[in-house]
Amino acid sequence: QVQLAESGGGGVQAGGSLRLSCAASGRTINPYAAGWFRQAPGKEREFVVAINWSGSRTYYADSVKGRFTIFRDNAKNTVYLQMNSLKPEDTDVYYCAARRAQSSAYYTRGEEYEYWGQGTQVTVSS
Repeated sequence: QVQLAESGGGGVQAGGSLRLSCAASGRTINPYAAGWFRQAPGKEREFVVAINWSGSRTYYADSVKGRFTIFRDNAKNTVYLQMNSLKPEDTDVYYCAARRAQSSAYYTRGEEYEYWGQGTQVTVSS
């Protein structure tokens, strides 16, 4: 079984920054593609960003492009999401997701992922 554990969420004022981490443990699924999604109560899950195994390919939602950066350290089995210039509308529960994949592949739809973390709350106040 694969476990994904997010950390780094919290409260921040608008314009501030947070870095989320997603650590994979348990059964090895290398190579794996990863992504971040977010969801607020009563709303549909929203894609944020995806990354391939090597980190050479990324894809961002327009709403976060230029403000968020995804990167990974495969030696630590960890994927990161650096969030800068945060806005109140970024307030959500953020989930990381992973799936075994060819090294060049990344995925933008939630149904394409097999493993999910428990989520971490990000709250941005105005």
